Amino acid sequence: MTNRKIILYIATSLDGYIADNKGGIDWLSTNVDNSETDTSYEDFYQHVDTVILGRTTYDQVTQVLSPDHYPYSDSTSYILTSRSGEANEKLIFTDQSVVDIVNNLKETDGGDVFVVGGASIVQPLMDANLIDEYQLATIPVILGEGVPLFKPVKEPLGLRVKDVKVINNIVYRTYVKG
Repeated sequence: MTNRKIILYIATSLDGYIADNKGGIDWLSTNVDNSETDTSYEDFYQHVDTVILGRTTYDQVTQVLSPDHYPYSDSTSYILTSRSGEANEKLIFTDQSVVDIVNNLKETDGGDVFVVGGASIVQPLMDANLIDEYQLATIPVILGEGVPLFKPVKEPLGLRVKDVKVINNIVYRTYVKG
């Protein structure tokens, strides 16, 4: 088995939402001051060679956040969906289970695996205890309702705090398996 890490790297509101109640993410820049140079994402992404995301996240990235350039083009992307898309050797649209994909990736050599998306992707990986690191960027805004990152779990999942830092009024927390 390889040393590939499966890493959830995502931003949430203070109350744990990854999107507002309409699926919007405009709030991501709320109360962020941008006075410091923040290389957190670049530092994380330099070790990634595979991205796993859901179709909703993929559509949001390609249509709203970065319509002119797919930001993960240098990595292999698995887009979990029942709808087809314009696939190529680095862009794989699949209805395969996220647990099966991750188990297969853990058996191959490569860099870290970046998991980005909502509970439909995160929850099965949590239930199977396949996420090695949780890197959460907390934006200082309370949405009150929206799309939660986590759904109720079957059993508590103990984690250890690896790192906490504040940059530009964003709290970055990294947790690893206990």
